[in-house]
Amino acid sequence: MNTDCDLLVIGGGITGAGIALEAARRGLSVTLVEARDFAWGTSSRSSKLVHGGLRYLREGKPGLTRESVHERAALMRDAAGLVEPQGFLMAHYRGRSPGRWLLGAGLAIYDAFAGVRSRRYHAADRAAWLAPHLGRAGLQGASTYLDAKTDDARLVLRVLQEARVHGARLMNYTRVESLLRDATGVCGARLQPEAGAAYVLRARCVVNATGVWADGLRATLGAAPKLRPLRGSHLLFPLWRLPLAQAVAFMHPRDGRPVFAYPWEGIALVGTTDEDHAADLALEPGITRGEADYLFEALAWQFPSLALCDADVLSAYAGVRPVVASGRADPSKETRDHIVLDEAGLLTVTGGKLTTFRAIAVDALARLAPRLPAAGRSATGSIFAPVAKSAALAALPPALCERLIGRHGVATEALVACAAPGELARICGTPTLWAELRYAAQAEQVQHLDDLLLRRTRLGLLLRHGAAEILPRVEQIARPLLGWDATRWRAEVARYLDIVQRCHALPREATPGLEHA
Repeated sequence: MNTDCDLLVIGGGITGAGIALEAARRGLSVTLVEARDFAWGTSSRSSKLVHGGLRYLREGKPGLTRESVHERAALMRDAAGLVEPQGFLMAHYRGRSPGRWLLGAGLAIYDAFAGVRSRRYHAADRAAWLAPHLGRAGLQGASTYLDAKTDDARLVLRVLQEARVHGARLMNYTRVESLLRDATGVCGARLQPEAGAAYVLRARCVVNATGVWADGLRATLGAAPKLRPLRGSHLLFPLWRLPLAQAVAFMHPRDGRPVFAYPWEGIALVGTTDEDHAADLALEPGITRGEADYLFEALAWQFPSLALCDADVLSAYAGVRPVVASGRADPSKETRDHIVLDEAGLLTVTGGKLTTFRAIAVDALARLAPRLPAAGRSATGSIFAPVAKSAALAALPPALCERLIGRHGVATEALVACAAPGELARICGTPTLWAELRYAAQAEQVQHLDDLLLRRTRLGLLLRHGAAEILPRVEQIARPLLGWDATRWRAEVARYLDIVQRCHALPREATPGLEHA
């Protein structure tokens, strides 16, 4: 068979990136294409937690919890500086769930799977010291335990970087126009880059890893829908308005859904909602007024003394989860398991969670082994290759060095080397270096301004108004490297600020048809 590669992966989120990496590690020739930017969809709009999944214990799925805990440990080990430990606190109130003993039993299993004890119980006075702004009425105490957090978009980019090191070819802004089929089934795709002519790419196997958009590609083969798109929305606050030394998890007073608030990238992140998403999936999602009010209601109950309001919000974002539909009325009751479907030679991999992306990839490749024997090989060792510290890296403060290596891997030395004078300083109000902007524009396939400010860095979320105040300096750094003239820059700024206003600002009015149930 005349083919251009062994495996074509369609979709540049964490699932597609994980599959591309695991396939490339096994010696397969891999091409990955993404219709928009890498991590453009759910994989840059998650809750940014790498967690074991306590909810799976409640649902009677200890095996899934064990797998998640093991993957969490591997990521904290192999991606230190990118996947970081995060302490959690859950307060116990008189007459409210979960109680101390029930949660304690779940945490004991959690710790047993992890092989380390992180859980502790604290009396009410100690709980109030650990989280001073907790509501005090009926407070009996609190349980603490350990999970982890990450920058989800940078995790995708780090996985893709590792895949490229193993020989994978990666293309963003390259849309699948149609699937190719022969007597054996799907055998490639006709691709349309954003800039350039369409062309045909043939592959021995094709994987549909397009997340919430997977049913659209399956529909071209006549397959029935499998997914229930669910929207999860989040609010971001300055830490001085929502002071947190650790994550606080609690149940919403209205419906008992889990809500959390935790420190992330120098700000406080609050989420999440769980709503059926009926809007066109081609449109970038944003938080609705009803969802914002729902989260404010939760914050007013858990942190009553803070009196948080719209004016305190730095930014907001919403992601649409690819959840497998089971017909349950309550979206929160739907399973978060992943599925692997082989239909007419197209292998669809969707669902699942950020934490278990590697286990999902291994499962997918096992299904491809009959057609690609190399896919069945075991690939041992770390998720990411270790990065040797040069003299330039060793001269950096240790915490900064670990952070940069976690986010940029083998490219860290090049990033430091390309920094202009003063660019190894942090951008005010964020942990991001000016040099990270320069390196991303120079070497990370940036095609639009939102790629740079919402995914390569998270400045558009961390600073008010999408970081509009620093755009003049961003222009000085990035425009020459991207080859944009003044007209293109103005067009990119207008495009970017429109995205910020539509998708990352609080809506003042209700959004018809998209309100909280």
